[in-house]
Amino acid sequence: MAKITYIEHGGTEHVVEVRNGMTVMEGARDNDIPGIEADCGGACACSTCHVYVHPDWTEKLPAMDPMEEDMLDFAFEPDKVRSRLTCQIKVTDALDGLVVQMPEKQL
Repeated sequence: MAKITYIEHGGTEHVVEVRNGMTVMEGARDNDIPGIEADCGGACACSTCHVYVHPDWTEKLPAMDPMEEDMLDFAFEPDKVRSRLTCQIKVTDALDGLVVQMPEKQL
């Protein structure tokens, strides 16, 4: 299990525990965290679970695959270094302390 901090665009923080094997998106959805819409349900077919990963974590996450990289082209103001789709990040103990921030809006 990992504690993940989700920060809304306005600055409100939500710290929740997410079970291993789930995705960061599922952790937000299951805890009613606003700002992650996840319209496709985690199929990497939209960009509505886009977040900015805290700089301390960008190098610690597994590399994104080409499908995620392509989908980020449709996200609101993607950042080449910090943007990720939360449906593609599997939770493990190694993610304990992960911090993600939601963009101003999801597209």
